[in-house]
Amino acid sequence: MHFIQRQPTSKAPADWFTGDVWWDVIVTGQEPSRMRANLVRFAPGARTNWHSHAVGQTLHITSGIALIGTRDGTVLEAHPGETISCPPHEEHWHGATPNHFMEHLALWETTPDHTPETHWSTPVTTSQYNAPRRRSN
Repeated sequence: MHFIQRQPTSKAPADWFTGDVWWDVIVTGQEPSRMRANLVRFAPGARTNWHSHAVGQTLHITSGIALIGTRDGTVLEAHPGETISCPPHEEHWHGATPNHFMEHLALWETTPDHTPETHWSTPVTTSQYNAPRRRSN
């Protein structure tokens, strides 16, 4: 057992996000682990581009209110303590509400053959971001 050296907080790439997003890499698993975990902080209105993950992604909301959108137009609203599972290859986006910061843990795995695990696409439009929201049951 050992401590993992903490990495500096870094600004997320502007070509993958709209608005200001920062992250802390928590773990980048070493073989045989393929685990990845980041603590991601979104400024009000900030969001990812459309993207998908080869092995899926889990988002655990730690503060603020998260918006998570799917290609069918659904926008889920998730609150602290709630966890969202995104299946493999499902295009989605996630981000903060317009007036508040949001923070989540992003958890995913690399692929067994080390091909890119995330496919990044186009920015989310204003109408997609502002679509009606659905809360969990």
